Amino acid sequence: MKKVAVIGFGFMGITHSLNILKCKDLELAAIIEKDVDSVKAKIGQKIGNLSTGDVDTETLAKVPVYPTLELCTEIEKLDAVSVCVHTDLHYSMVKNALNKGLHVLVEKPFILNVNEGEELIKLAINKNRILMVAHVVRFMSPYQKLVEMIDSMEYGKLKFLSLTRFSGVPEWGQWKEKQKDFGVSGGALFDMVIHDIDFAAFALKENPEKIENTVLPGKLSNHDYVNATWHFPSKKLKVKIEGGNIFHANYPFQAGFTAVFENATVSFSSQTSEHIFIDNNKERVTIEAGDLGEGYFNEIERFSKSMETGFLPAKFSPESALETIRLCYRHV
Repeated sequence: MKKVAVIGFGFMGITHSLNILKCKDLELAAIIEKDVDSVKAKIGQKIGNLSTGDVDTETLAKVPVYPTLELCTEIEKLDAVSVCVHTDLHYSMVKNALNKGLHVLVEKPFILNVNEGEELIKLAINKNRILMVAHVVRFMSPYQKLVEMIDSMEYGKLKFLSLTRFSGVPEWGQWKEKQKDFGVSGGALFDMVIHDIDFAAFALKENPEKIENTVLPGKLSNHDYVNATWHFPSKKLKVKIEGGNIFHANYPFQAGFTAVFENATVSFSSQTSEHIFIDNNKERVTIEAGDLGEGYFNEIERFSKSMETGFLPAKFSPESALETIRLCYRHV
């Protein structure tokens, strides 16, 4: 059983902790949070914009908490860390963990500086450690089903794909502080719309030949709203990606897709998350979408398997995550 510490105990830290507890091959050995006293208060709180299941408060409360990775590794024998801090800390945290010989799962976005990303990838190779970026939409059931439909051409060739993701401006956790540090988080483009940019490239297995894009500023960056059209002339395919968090804080989170194939239109929305709808010219068919929240467990399980085998499939590689960062910059 591999021992994992979670670094950062906001929404994503709690989510990763919960799913590490669910994984039979992993042990949640520690939580690392600079404000040690805040951890107890956060256990059981609702934080963030997507339910990922009930937190096992009793078990979490027994996990030791340390203010730094250095102190943690003096006491705990770790195999890996899950880095769930804000983006501007990813480089230093990941580098520190790799230099300590630890496997690393880091929340998206991987990094904002491409050169730093390349450095971390080389370091992971030199240390012979797994470095994986948690692009959770790749692991979410309804999106996985869409990839299967595209690959199998069950409904013919894909002609048009629309991906959307909206929320109010986040004011939970440390997001209020990040409004004072305008731009450091990467804004909605790198924190939110990146999900759909990454998924589109992942599902289609290639980048667009041309991108037409409009961005609008918000409270976090100059690109907190994105409205992009990807062009694939050789495939006669267009992809529309729209999303952002320029809306008022109470505006509900929503994400989804509409895929137009030759013989059917397939659609999904997080607001009716139980089902995927398949429409042709005569009827509507409904299939089960699966649990969106299970995507978080699926990515943790993938990380666990890769640590065990020493092999991370190329489609989940840090190189693929860094290519997503490059692709995001094409939208600026």
